[in-house]
Amino acid sequence: QVHLVESGGRLVQAGDSLTLSCTTSGRIFSIYALGWFRQAPGNEREFVASITYSGGMPYYADSVKGRFTISGANALNTYYLQMNDLKPGDSAVYYCADGEGGPEKLGYSYWGQGTQVTVSS
Repeated sequence: QVHLVESGGRLVQAGDSLTLSCTTSGRIFSIYALGWFRQAPGNEREFVASITYSGGMPYYADSVKGRFTISGANALNTYYLQMNDLKPGDSAVYYCADGEGGPEKLGYSYWGQGTQVTVSS
C-alpha cells in the first residue's frame, strides 16, 4: 500500500512563496504519477498539478500555471510543489495523491492527510 505524507503548509502573506513536500513510501513500480490537489472550505477538491514518478510530464491547472512548479524524483521518494506569488484564493488544504496523473480525482487511489496553506491579504 502506498503511503503519502504532506508537509510545509503554513500561514503566509499574499505575494509570498512556499514549498510543500510530499514523501511517499510503499510504491514498488514507478509507472504512476504524483498529483497535488487542494480543497478550500465549501469547495470541491480541485486539481493543482501532477508529475510522473520519474520526474517527467509536469501538468498544471490553468489557475496555477506560471506560479507553481511541481518537481521530484523517485530516487528520493519526495515530491515538491513550489508556489510563488501566492494569492488569498490559493488558501486551501493541499493533498498529494498517487495515481494515473492528470486532473481527474478518480484516477488517484492513495491520498495523504493534507497540509493547510493560508494566504493572508
